[in-house]
Amino acid sequence: MVHLDARRGLRFALLGASMLTATPVLAQDQSVDQRLDRLEALVEGLISRLDAETGDHAAQDNAMRTQQDAMREQSAALLAATRDLQDRQAELAEQVAAPKLQEDKGFRVGKTTVAYAGYVKVDAIAQRTSGGQLQSGSLLRDFLIPGLIPVGGEASGYDTDFSARQTRFILKTATDVGAEHKLNSHIELDFMVTEGGDERVSNSYVPRMRQAFITYDNWLFGQAWSTFQNVGALPDSLDFIGPTPGTVFARQPMVRWSKNGWQIAAEQSETVVTSLTGGRVITGDDTIPDLVVRYDHKRDWGTLTAAAIGRKLTMSDDDFGQADDALGYGLSLSGKVKVGARDDIRFMATAGDGLGRYIGVNIVNDAAVDAAGNLDPIFTYSGFAAYQHWWGPRLRSVVSGAYFKADNPVLLTTNQVTDESWNALANLIWTPVDPLDIGIELMYANRALEDGRSGDLRRLMLSTRYNF
Repeated sequence: MVHLDARRGLRFALLGASMLTATPVLAQDQSVDQRLDRLEALVEGLISRLDAETGDHAAQDNAMRTQQDAMREQSAALLAATRDLQDRQAELAEQVAAPKLQEDKGFRVGKTTVAYAGYVKVDAIAQRTSGGQLQSGSLLRDFLIPGLIPVGGEASGYDTDFSARQTRFILKTATDVGAEHKLNSHIELDFMVTEGGDERVSNSYVPRMRQAFITYDNWLFGQAWSTFQNVGALPDSLDFIGPTPGTVFARQPMVRWSKNGWQIAAEQSETVVTSLTGGRVITGDDTIPDLVVRYDHKRDWGTLTAAAIGRKLTMSDDDFGQADDALGYGLSLSGKVKVGARDDIRFMATAGDGLGRYIGVNIVNDAAVDAAGNLDPIFTYSGFAAYQHWWGPRLRSVVSGAYFKADNPVLLTTNQVTDESWNALANLIWTPVDPLDIGIELMYANRALEDGRSGDLRRLMLSTRYNF
């Protein structure tokens, strides 16, 4: 009787294991169904062998012990196969999610689903600078660029600008290439940092490419956010970036592989050098891509991302009369931690040698040139923290602070370069209906040079954004 109970328990356990692997998310995946059929056949074979047992109890006991040993091996194989199948299902579920969202908002052309997304955003900005007047058309009048904050001049009055330049359009495609593979593309445009009409008559601005990439299973080819940057950690700000002095910020061409939270990428290299007169020289002599390794740790409480970058900084004898190269490197830790039902804390901390162009929209350069004509990488550290609070279902706020510091070799760069920069912002955003955001934001930002001069920016910003 004990043996019969054991057989029944084992039979139900094996059948339960096979049923758990057949998740509805990928019921249409032919390869998964085939795997499940093979597992079911294996389970039924084991049950049939149990049912076929005959003979006296002694012989049955001996046979049972022999069969138990064999079944332990078969059960271990079954468990390994089941876990492998579950891992495969999870991967495919992630790959299916994006095309499915696209199908909800797109249309189909042959085997390709085409979808669009983006937003229309209108900004009204009133700001003053303590260290000099900003010229009409300055990028700093559109969004915060710490390296452009004037220092040492007379304070300006408040300048007011209206703009729709941040408006964004995204085109996505997902092509059916069979159940085993996923092929998608992403093209993204906006109108920031481009030439166009003046504010006098037309306000017409040229579109620019933000991102353009292809994804094939675990691979990405094209221009996208740098793997070294964690876009998910950026706070919800009305400013184009927000905590600019404290964040990694770069988009560039790359080849990236991703799986199980890991990302490895080879990205476009570009060395930016400070000359002996404090000027900026883009060498264009790089031969080895910037290499990035990143890991995203996701849990119920939030996400944590660690990233490392290695760079070969290069200049030729055409730039400074002598060829040289140097090692650049950096580490970044960022994340988003849930607080209560809807609130969260977001943060980033980054440090390294030769990271200049990656931090705060290139606040300082990657390296300087010493008296012997050799590259001297510039060490920097930066970070930000932000807290988002929901006052109600349709009303939220963000408070954020960011900081940047450079260890400039002043004898090589002069004392006219940026030593440190920081900013703070607070906003209130109302969503009267789900696709529409209306917000107000206050910002203060400061920049200080190595010679001690500093300047600040004070800004009031009103925005309306319709997401589609």
